Amino acid sequence: MLELSRTVQAPTQFGLDVIGVPEGSDIQLELRLESVVEGVLVSGTARMQFEGECVRCLDPLSFDNAVPFQELYFYPDQAVDDDEASRLEGDALDLEPVVRDAVVLGLPFQPVCRVDCPGLCPECGVRLADVPSGTEHVHEQDDPRWAALRDLTAPPTDVKEES
Repeated sequence: MLELSRTVQAPTQFGLDVIGVPEGSDIQLELRLESVVEGVLVSGTARMQFEGECVRCLDPLSFDNAVPFQELYFYPDQAVDDDEASRLEGDALDLEPVVRDAVVLGLPFQPVCRVDCPGLCPECGVRLADVPSGTEHVHEQDDPRWAALRDLTAPPTDVKEES
């Protein structure tokens, strides 16, 4: 068994569209490599800084998170039924696909700045969290289908006829 600590740079597109790890930022890896009959079992944790935006109000998000992962790397000559099984390449192993899968699966699909984030007004785009408490943010909407009836119920205008 061997325990290692490494810091690597994040590759491009390490995350989702709305949240991910910025390219070139540090990823701290805590690894445990164990020799088993089939190959090398790698267990570890990847700690990194995530950045993105809230899907409701579009405010920037930034948080630190640790993602656990585990993968068995088979010896090159080991017979395996799975074509996608990870394999050792000499004395080296490629952790990027394993860490990428763990990170992407661990990310929130729709990240929010806070659980009760009200988002943006769909009519005018005002950030609803900035509306003073006790006031209601509303827009009067006229339905064009009722416009003709509205004209019938409108009070008559005072028009004086000259004789």
